[in-house]
Order: sequence, then structure tokens, then C-alpha cells
Amino acid sequence: MTETVGTGNPATARTSGKKKQAGGLTVRRVFTTEGVHPYDQVTWESRDVVMTNWRDGTVNFEQRGVEFPDFWSVNATNIVTSKYFRGAVGSSQREQSLKQLIDRVVRSYAGAGREHGYFASPADAEVFEHELTWMLLHQVFSFNSPVWFNVGTTSKQQVSACFILAVDDTMESILNWYREEGLIFKGGSGAGLNLSRIRSSRELLSSGGTASGPVSFMRGADASAGTIKSGGATRRAAKMVVLDVDHPDVEEFVQTKAREEEKIKVLRDAGFDMDLSGSDITSVQYQNANNSVRVSDEFMQAVETQGDFGLRARMTGEVIDRVDAKKLFRTIAQAAWECADPGLQYDGTINDWHTCPESGRITASNPCSEYMHLDNSSCNLASLNLLKFATADGGFDAPKFAKAVELVITAMDISICFADFPTEAIGDTTRKFRQLGIGYANLGALLMALGHAYDSDGGRALAAAITSLMTGVSYRRSAELAAVVGPYEGYARNAEAHQRVMRKHAAANELVRTYHANDAAVRALATQEWKRGIELGEASGWRNAQASVLAPTGTIGFMMDCDTTGIEPDFSLVKFKKLVGGGSMQIVNQTVPRALTALGYQAEQVEAIVEYIAEHGHVVDAPGLRPEHYEVFDCAVGERSIAPMGHVRMMAAVQPFLSGAISKTVNMPESATVEEVEEIYFQGWKYGLKALAIYRDNCKVGQPLSTGKKDKAEPEAEKVVEYRPVRKRLPKKRPSQTVSFTVGGAEGYLHAGSYPDDGLGEIFVKLGKQGSTLSGVMDAFSMSISVGLQHGIPLEFYVSKFSNLRFEPAGMTDDPDIRIATSVMDYLFRRLALDYLPYEKRAQLGIFTADERSAQVEATYGTAPAAEPENVDIDALRSTVDSSAADPTKRVAHSTAELVELNLGTASDAPLCMTCGTKMRPAGSCYACEGCGATSGCS
Repeated sequence: MTETVGTGNPATARTSGKKKQAGGLTVRRVFTTEGVHPYDQVTWESRDVVMTNWRDGTVNFEQRGVEFPDFWSVNATNIVTSKYFRGAVGSSQREQSLKQLIDRVVRSYAGAGREHGYFASPADAEVFEHELTWMLLHQVFSFNSPVWFNVGTTSKQQVSACFILAVDDTMESILNWYREEGLIFKGGSGAGLNLSRIRSSRELLSSGGTASGPVSFMRGADASAGTIKSGGATRRAAKMVVLDVDHPDVEEFVQTKAREEEKIKVLRDAGFDMDLSGSDITSVQYQNANNSVRVSDEFMQAVETQGDFGLRARMTGEVIDRVDAKKLFRTIAQAAWECADPGLQYDGTINDWHTCPESGRITASNPCSEYMHLDNSSCNLASLNLLKFATADGGFDAPKFAKAVELVITAMDISICFADFPTEAIGDTTRKFRQLGIGYANLGALLMALGHAYDSDGGRALAAAITSLMTGVSYRRSAELAAVVGPYEGYARNAEAHQRVMRKHAAANELVRTYHANDAAVRALATQEWKRGIELGEASGWRNAQASVLAPTGTIGFMMDCDTTGIEPDFSLVKFKKLVGGGSMQIVNQTVPRALTALGYQAEQVEAIVEYIAEHGHVVDAPGLRPEHYEVFDCAVGERSIAPMGHVRMMAAVQPFLSGAISKTVNMPESATVEEVEEIYFQGWKYGLKALAIYRDNCKVGQPLSTGKKDKAEPEAEKVVEYRPVRKRLPKKRPSQTVSFTVGGAEGYLHAGSYPDDGLGEIFVKLGKQGSTLSGVMDAFSMSISVGLQHGIPLEFYVSKFSNLRFEPAGMTDDPDIRIATSVMDYLFRRLALDYLPYEKRAQLGIFTADERSAQVEATYGTAPAAEPENVDIDALRSTVDSSAADPTKRVAHSTAELVELNLGTASDAPLCMTCGTKMRPAGSCYACEGCGATSGCS
């Protein structure tokens, strides 16, 4: 715990914005013991980190003999060693212990705190150093990645992960935009900006010609980002491009990526490689940025009343065109439905919660949409692991959480004292306003562990109370820091607005409706913190213009061994885990038995339910589990996935308690309609969100599927080049089989003829009465497929295209290998795959016989021994899959995302990691790799 020593003249601090006052912080021990160093309280062990690319077996990183605590997972060890240890690999200067990494960072923070007068005495600085060390060592929180990359090294001390740039309507400014973005991308970070100052293509230049418009300049910036990515970066350049809804070129902007998606489809069908990392994808434009439209309250009200809306010239502000607001909103939703862009940013809400409006409006965000503040500014992030504050009796330790927030926010503010920045303008703004972004991870795991459904009133109440407490403590500590080292320089000009926003946060806290003892206790403490913080701030000002955001927590989430990232729910109930020695396992999340115990189930019941989950991947019909408890175990994907509005409601619950916004993409099923996208975007405005983006499953063409290891190279043989497909006809007499089937009550027959020694060659499908339209369509379809097979189109191509199609009739079948089909086509091609494709190819498509699935479950999970009532033995329910000795006939998962694919029998839209080839999983509005910690833009 920390407290302020010394007073000073509050009036002087409030007006000058710069003056330091006497005294410093007294820091009391919370986690540590006096006389005992945190490192001496844990058991250390030596480990070897060897990371391979599973696609070709090559080693992409190796460092042996690294030192970590015994309770750190192998995955966290691998990611921290490969990503954050500094020094050339193999050299004596290379860091080889977690102690060195933590000391490098923490000592830099403590030293800067001493230098800049943050502490009342050297003893307080030492306690601060020990407390910070303990929390990092025990994975209670983590700074964002740039801190681990740069602090304490010979590199520039860049601590920020989030950047906002600015561009004006001059060629010099536009070219400078390209340059500044390039510098930020080169350093592995991302940036966002608003292009609305650039005049539209309907306006004239001073020379008399017509302006190019912002969309044309986006092409150059996109090409620059793509070039820097292809120049050696391990992730794509992360960028956000925003355009105001009243810009005359807004419709062109909205449709840019949707039009390019059509181009991708045409090129793909012509045989070009259009996967995300494909050789031909670079010919497509606008793929390196997230696009968002900045919508005003005026526009949204016009949508609601179905009125018209004016588009304004950039130079004069006059209305040069009027459009149907509802029609434009539908165009936005249609584009998002087609390609997931653009998202929306709600300008009215964003600027209503702006602490510094006298210094400029908020016009843009960082690439992941959580940081929103002044142009040419930055934000450094840190996230707390919420599950660390769950108590054994099913509670949440709010007082200890508040003390942890105090320490973390203090460290974050100290970092600005010594930080370097990519541009002079960004450095100047950040030092004047000192924007911070404290947040959290593992919310989904915490709610489940405490017995709350993610999409429930109780779950939202606890999330809101925790977020309110976090931000309330942060601003209270910020006011205390202002009394010690002075408020931020821009405070004096914005004092009235800043105080107004603090009162808005406090008022929102009073509106949180509590349902259980946990959320009531947390909210009560938050109420005290807001009251105390406002009183201190009105006297001394605040040290920081911004305090909190909810970031994706990609790589640092893995560093903290979090089950869930940011505000996200659990991804799936069964996860993928690496083992010491190089193997891997599939394990039911440790949160599940904890949740079952919290819900009142006995040890024997918990064991049976966990065993069922291990086998089926979901809780539906689990033995002894009451149906009213199913919702507690709902996840992002799977049998019981959380509805899109469930995600929106959770965002709405916590948004009033965040200085910034939330990095999150609302996933929607492939069957979602444009009208449903409209409703999500409209409700986001109604609920008071600051930003919202959606992703409809399978809406993008350029999504890669995981593939197994390539076969060893065979001796080269002379190739015969065919310049056209050659039809290979079936012999007069050929083997065939007929299968009768029933799908959703519809009966039919599948006749399949094959070559004597070379696979399937023809199919005929009988469905519907002879002479009916349906019968004729099926005959034509059968002939088309048969001719394609005889011209060399692989069966697996047809299976990948036609399986999982959804239309009636659909439902239960009479086939023991395929119990449920989403359509007749889905059934037919799954049956053909089972009958004619080898196991390896079927495994890649997620198609197995009933016997194969049973064998997998038996080989994977076995039989679990009895467990003690207070400690369910989850280890008994998992199975090691040694990649070096794996059965080559089996498809092995290499991440939780791939494990979910195996369980569901479908391929997800997440990209493959560019570093290690592992299927990534969602992390906020980005993706993160469990294999090596790489991210698609977030830190």
C-alpha cells in the first residue's frame, strides 16, 4: 500500500500544471516480506527452450539452460525466452534467467522514480522495487511488450505500444504521414489516424484541378505498410484508418475493402494464391489496415428517424450533398458483412468522455481501437491477471486488487519520465498529457471460476464493478502523484472538463446494479475510491489525462499464463498445453472444476463432468450437470457459443469505467444477415460504446487452412506439362457402391463409381420424385461433379467446398459416422470423404468415422482415477501427444484453435502464425499465437 507524504499549495498545482510539491510516496508491503527477496521465495529450475516450425520441423529458436520458476508453464517460458530475452542468441551477453529480465525492467523503473522524486525515502523505493518484482514473478500483471523489448537496454527506451498520428490537407503532411507510419511499423508497433482533413474528390484544388481524395492516398500508405511487412517483419503492419461519416468520400471509403474482396475471389477462382500469406495477395489493395467510420450522434439519430444527412466540404464546412442516412448505414453494414470492414467509432460518446477537449478533439484511435486521445500521442499499457485475485472461498479480493493497481499505475507513470518516442510531436504530446492504459486479462476465466455466465446480469455486474474499481484507484493514485510531482501539463487548461469526466465515472458507478456479495463488495470499495479520488483531484489536479483501456493482451497474456485475453470469454473448454521435454497435451481448462465446485457440485460429480468435457468438448448432457448451469461454461466458439449481443452487452457494462475503449471484435456466425450487422452497430451506439467491429465467420476468402507436414521430397522425375485438362474416362465395367441415406427426414440414394485402382470417378444422387425440379437439379449437379472428377479435380477440393454448407433439409441422419448434417450436400461429401479419401487428408478436413473418433478419445483421455474431494486430478484426464513420436496417421493439434477445429470438425478463420506456422487464436481485435507469442498487431 502507498500513501502521500507532504502537502504544498493545491491552488498552485491546479493552475500551473508543472510545479512539483514537497514530499513523496510512502510504500507499504502488500505481497512481499521484509528481509526476504521475492526471488528467494520460489523454486527455480533450468529448462531448455527449443521451438520448431511444425510444418517442416525446422528449429526457429533454441536456447538451453534458461532459468524460470517451477510454476511457470512451458508455453510462458518459451514465449518470454524467445520474445523478451535480450542479447544475441548463443552469446554470453544473452539473458538466460527470468531474474535478469525482471531486474532489467524493474530497476529502471525504481531508479527513475528515485531520480524524479516519486518516493519519500530510499527505503520506500526499495519496497516499491520488491513489490513490483513479486507481482511480475508471480504473473499478477505485465507491462506491454515494448517495455520488455527496450527498457534497460542500449536501445531507445520506447515503452508505448499505441500511437495516434495526424495528417493535414497538404502534400507535405501526407508524405510525412507515410514516413512516420513507416518508422512506427519498423519498430513492430502500429498507429492509427483520421483522414478526414484531406479534401474530398469532389472538391477543387487551389490550382483549379480536382482533389484526389483520401482513398487514393490510402493506396500509397497501404503499399508502404505491405512493403515493410514483406521486408522481414514477423507480423503484418498494424494500422487503423478512420474517416468521418460526413466526409463526401465516405461511401467510397466504406466499399474499398469489400470491392477488393471481390477481386480476391476472382483471382482465387483463376488459380492465384490468395491466402493471407500467399504469393499473389500483394496485388490486392487496402489489406494492411483496419478501417473505421467515425459516426456522429447527428448521423445515428438520422438513421433512427430515417432522415437525410449532409456531407460537408473539408475546406469550407458547407454541405455539398445530402444522403439517405439509413441507406448509408446499410451500405456500411453490407460492407462489414462482406469483409468485416469498416468498424464504427461513435464520435459523440468518445468526446463526451474526453478529459482534455480544450486541447483538441479525439479524432482517431490506435489499430486495435482501445486507445483514443489527442492526435500525435501515445499510450503505454499494462494488464492485471484477474484470476490471481480470486479467493479460495469463491470471492474476489478487492482490497488487494486495489493495492496492486496503485503500484502498477505508479510504475506506468514513472516510465514516461525516461521514455523515448518515435517522433518529436508524439513525445511532446505524451509528456504533456501522460496518457496511461492500465487494463486486465482473464475476465472470462474469473467469471467462470466464480460460477458466473459471461452473458449474464451477475457476470456483467462483477465485470463493471472490477473495472470501476480499477479506474477509480488509478485516478485516485494519479491525484496523489499530482500532489507529489505535479499534474500533467495540459491539466490547467482542461481542469473543468477533467473534473466533469471524473464525476461522470463516479455517477456511472452508482448505477451499477449488484446481484451477489462479490460485486456488491467490489462496487462499495469503488464508490469510496471515486469519492476520495475526486476530492484529491479537485485539490491537486491529476497526473494523467487518461488512466485505463482494455487491450488485447496477446503476448503478455501468454506470459501471465492467462486462459482468456482482455475482456474476452473463454475460447474453449479444452485447451492445448505444452509439456516439459517437448511434448504437448490436451487438457480441460483448470477453471472448469473450480467453477463446478463454486456451483456446489461434489468431487465425484466434478470428476464425471470434467471427463465428459474431455471427451466431447462441451457440457451439453454432461452427467449430473444441471441445465441451468450450462451457461456458465459458454465459450467464444463451440457447441454453446455466446451470442453476438452477449459480447456487446459485456462491452457496454464496462465501457463507462474506462478512460479509453475496448479492443474487441464481435464474432457473428456465417449465417448472420446484413440486418443483424446493422442491429449490432446500432445497439453499440445505443449502449454507449466508443467503438465496435464485427467479424462474420468465413466472410474473407484469404484465410488459410492448417495443413500437415509435407512429405519428404521424392526423387525428381521428368514432368510432363499439360496445357489443358485431360479427361480420364471410367472403364465400361467399374466398381461402384450405393448408399441410402436420410437427412432431416429426406430420403435419398448416393451411387458412386470409381476407377479400378485410382479413386472416385463419378457420382449420381437420387433425391426427390422422378421428373421433379429437385431431381433434375441433382442430376445436373451429379454430372457436373463427375466430369470434374474425371478431369482431375481432387475429391478433397469438392469436400472442402461443399461440406458445412447450410440449408434445408438438415438435421439428424441415419448414418452412424455422420450423425448430424447441415445440409444434404454436407452429408454427401462427408460420406464420400469417408469412403474414398485416406485418413491423412480427412484429418486435415476434420472428418472421421465413429470408430476413429472413439479411438482418438480413448487414446487421448483414457480413464481417470478417483480424485480427492478438494483436489480433482485433471492430469488423469489428459494425454501427452509427443510430436517427435506421433503416429503419422493422426492429425495433431498444435494450438487451442486447432484443437477446437478437430473437436468441431470445421476450419476456423484465424490466420497461421508467420513465425511458427501455428493456427492463431483471437485476442481482442487481433490474433495471437500460442506457439511463439507472435501477434497480428497487438502487443
